[in-house]
Amino acid sequence: MHDLFSYLGWAFLPQLATGFLQSLYYSITIRAGDPKPRPGSPKHENHRRRIQIAVISVYLVFTIFEADWNLRRQGDFYQSLGVLHDVDAKTLKSKFRRLATLFHPDKVASEMRDSVDRRFVHLKLASETLLDPVKRFAYDRFGPDVLEWRQCASHRDYILHGFQRLAPYYFGGVIFMFTLTVLGFLDGGNYWRYLSTLSLFTFEVYTISRPYFPPLFSKLINPFLRTFTNHPPLLPFQQLALARKFGITVLIALARIGPLIQSPEERAPPNSETALLQQLVRLENFSKSTEIEATRLLALDMAPFAGDDETVKGVRAQLQSWLVENTIRKDREVRDAVGRIIGRRRPDAPHGARGTT
Repeated sequence: MHDLFSYLGWAFLPQLATGFLQSLYYSITIRAGDPKPRPGSPKHENHRRRIQIAVISVYLVFTIFEADWNLRRQGDFYQSLGVLHDVDAKTLKSKFRRLATLFHPDKVASEMRDSVDRRFVHLKLASETLLDPVKRFAYDRFGPDVLEWRQCASHRDYILHGFQRLAPYYFGGVIFMFTLTVLGFLDGGNYWRYLSTLSLFTFEVYTISRPYFPPLFSKLINPFLRTFTNHPPLLPFQQLALARKFGITVLIALARIGPLIQSPEERAPPNSETALLQQLVRLENFSKSTEIEATRLLALDMAPFAGDDETVKGVRAQLQSWLVENTIRKDREVRDAVGRIIGRRRPDAPHGARGTT
């Protein structure tokens, strides 16, 4: 549910923040009494476009940071026990025995027993899970959800069950994007969306099916986090959760930023006033070229009659008669319109009086 609200926030939060920040920007940079850029003007739209790009970029960073903060707040079994990801069974048992002496319910006061009892049960569950090689393999890749997979007993069972949970997420996402493309909400030519989804799916399949952690994290990212930050190392299921969040939010951000970095002509929708004016200009130019070509052809047809005024007048009279015959007498709409006009004439009014024509 939290992720749903986070994705819905992309629909309206950038617009609201952009409007507020643009008003604040004008109130700071423009002195009282000086005119502000008129909404719709090129200067106003340029300011709004830049502010919106900055807002979307900041919101993208915030969304990823929020996802990472939620993972850190939830923690994992290794952090609870205070051990590294590559801890061996002997060290794990020794660590649990020391923690059990501190958090055993029988060794604390009665008023603290409930909270300590929950803590002890959690530590016991963490120790039992990590001491079992199969459950440890599944926990590292799928997180605490594996504790509910009672029917799984081997590595293969956990991987197959993980695939069953994984496939609807990606196939549903592809079908959703394809539906939006068919309905016209997404540009069908932007295949990078499908390529990004396929890349993320490949990374997830690789991560959950390998007996070792992804080298990108085990040899680069996690050592960097341990050495230069206080951020705990990431387990594979945490890496996948961040990768999904990062992939989806980046796709949304690029879809929002893409139209903003295009030229005004490219950003104009097909039914906009600018596009309509461009179409009218093209139509006018086409009409002029057609008229010039028709005049040239007519002059070629009239060339044999050059200098013979009587013949030219006869041709014009016949052409006029032909136009009247084919336009007024044979065109149903024109004939009906002329009939309605004649029907509105007052029978008692002289010809040419107002209201008779």
